[in-house]
Amino acid sequence: MKAISLSFMIKPGAYNLLKVIRAVAIGVYLDDGKEGILLPKRYVPEGTKVGDMLTVFIYHDSESRVIATTQQPAGIVGDIVMLPVVSVTPQGAFMDWGLQKDLFVPKSKQRVRMHVGEKYLVKIYLDEQTGRVAATEKIDAFLDNEMLTVKEMEMVDLVVYRRTDIGYLVIINNRHTGVLHYNEVFRDMEPGDKLKGFIKNINEEHKIDVVAGKPGYEKVTDEAGKIMRLLEENNGYLPYNDKSDPGDIYSFFGMSKKTFKMTTGSLYKQQKIVFTQTGIRLTDPAS
Repeated sequence: MKAISLSFMIKPGAYNLLKVIRAVAIGVYLDDGKEGILLPKRYVPEGTKVGDMLTVFIYHDSESRVIATTQQPAGIVGDIVMLPVVSVTPQGAFMDWGLQKDLFVPKSKQRVRMHVGEKYLVKIYLDEQTGRVAATEKIDAFLDNEMLTVKEMEMVDLVVYRRTDIGYLVIINNRHTGVLHYNEVFRDMEPGDKLKGFIKNINEEHKIDVVAGKPGYEKVTDEAGKIMRLLEENNGYLPYNDKSDPGDIYSFFGMSKKTFKMTTGSLYKQQKIVFTQTGIRLTDPAS
């Protein structure tokens, strides 16, 4: 959660670091350069006093007033998230994003008619006409690979968009699209799933291939600690080796077979583990 202080240029849909300027029976008011923004009493941290700085999320309440909360919504302006629909009106749909007031999706911003109880992938945006936070299912308009802001081997945030013939189309850093190929994935994924990954390749047409996890031996370093911990939790032995099924390895370790082999190979060279016919074992300290 990153808070911003905009010298009273406060925008709904973001976290802001604001000063408490007065306390009242219904809560505290935060400095916005005007009359102040109310933080209702139920959201005021215990012990808060005038002069304190609080990180709050700003949005409009059900009466269209700008209001603050210390609750954390499922996303902020710019985020792409999977949310459930809780009600539908002729004007649009309302989605639960973790705040008292639900997030509105105008009918014109829906790809298909939304239904209560179903989840949809949407982008949260700030409506320029009303100044209010809203959401749209028409995400493609916000995605562009012409002006790339990423480079090969860079760590990125990924959101699964949809399936294709060759892999999962993913949204990169809420700005670009790429492909996570099926041979790089060892579990089923659904639209809206979030994961960390890195840019594997960018071709001349700005088409991007991504891989889940961290690149190369940086990944091995992290995964080595995981394997050592799992060995210690299982009496120093695990029934997995380079002959094990890739799906079994992913289910237990949460990593690809390629990463598993690289990591166990590194641990073997460090004499921390030994290979057996049926698995891997911690090196006997007494040997």
